[in-house]
Amino acid sequence: MTHRQRLTILGSTGSVGVSTLDVVARHRERFEVVALSARNKTAALFKQCLEYRPRIAVVMDAAAAQDLRQRLLQAGLDCEVRCGIDALEEVACQPEVDTVMAAIVGIAGLRPTLAAARSGKKVLLANKESLVTAGAVLMDAVRASGAVLLPIDSEHNAIFQALPRGYDAPDKAGVRRILLTASGGPFRRASLRELDRVTPDQACAHPNWAMGRKISVDSATMMNKGLEVIEARWLFNVGPENIEVVIHPESVVHSLVEYIDGSVMAQLGHPDMRTPIAFALGFPDRIAAGVEYLDLARVGALHFERPDTQRFPCLRLAYEALEAGGTAPTVLNAANEVAVSNFLVGALGFRQIPALIEAVLAEVPHAPVSGLDDVLAADRIARERAEGRLRALHPTGGNRRQRQAVRS
Repeated sequence: MTHRQRLTILGSTGSVGVSTLDVVARHRERFEVVALSARNKTAALFKQCLEYRPRIAVVMDAAAAQDLRQRLLQAGLDCEVRCGIDALEEVACQPEVDTVMAAIVGIAGLRPTLAAARSGKKVLLANKESLVTAGAVLMDAVRASGAVLLPIDSEHNAIFQALPRGYDAPDKAGVRRILLTASGGPFRRASLRELDRVTPDQACAHPNWAMGRKISVDSATMMNKGLEVIEARWLFNVGPENIEVVIHPESVVHSLVEYIDGSVMAQLGHPDMRTPIAFALGFPDRIAAGVEYLDLARVGALHFERPDTQRFPCLRLAYEALEAGGTAPTVLNAANEVAVSNFLVGALGFRQIPALIEAVLAEVPHAPVSGLDDVLAADRIARERAEGRLRALHPTGGNRRQRQAVRS
């Protein structure tokens, strides 16, 4: 190794960002942190700057930037503070950066992720919305620049590991189908009546994984798995008819690839994001992740079942959006982001999440995607339609936090 791998971590204070830094801390001789970013969590970002000494830190607004500058100045740290979406794109393209961890949640991560791909970086993709909303655009950028795109979602990382090196298309590799595993979340056995009473805290209490609140709700509705189906279509060049979701409550088998000769290849491990992160950081080498090793005898039994799309209609909606193509997945994602943010502040019921998404999908025309502008326009229109429906649902406007959530 001629030099340490130089990293930009986008979304460093989120669960994936924190896990990435945990792996980095175990291999300081291999990695150097050049830039960190957080939305506006200046206290957490400051602590990370103290430990990892990046040259650049990015937040999203001027007030947070000033707060972080003051903290860094008082600590005597030489770290440049930047703010805004343009700054995120800049740190994703820094000439000295080798690898970009794209871990910003939601479509907010699209522009910097695309910038990293266009710059030919090694992109560790934890921001699934980039592929969901702009799959063709992002994959074209990867091919044009020669970037390396490595999936961080445990399911897609497992598939990547189960496919032959240099995989291009299923017909060339003898792949019959891809099997995405899903835990089923906290409400796998809940009745529809019980789902009507679900609270945000209940939805965020995932039985196996420690995740942020937005992705935890997506897991509870199974929209997260639906987004992963769309993501898999672009990552592995397969049609929706060759992607199947299977419920696996133990979350030990992270996904599988079935071949035309009847072989099924799987990747197993404890449900800990540090495993796929370490795989991608070290690729093509293997490095220690700090996770507990798997004891199959202690696990005992593994169970699998088909998903219930009546209980979890978000999965059906995702397949339908993928089949429709064009901007339909962008509309799906935008409506979901608005719905989840409102559910988290109590402005929307749990079962109203898929209802809102389905209504917006029916209202917003789907158009072809020729570039980023098409994606951003569809995202804006879908959010406006979702917000309009929420205003009709709450004509008095609701409380201030609810209104802020609707605009997020």
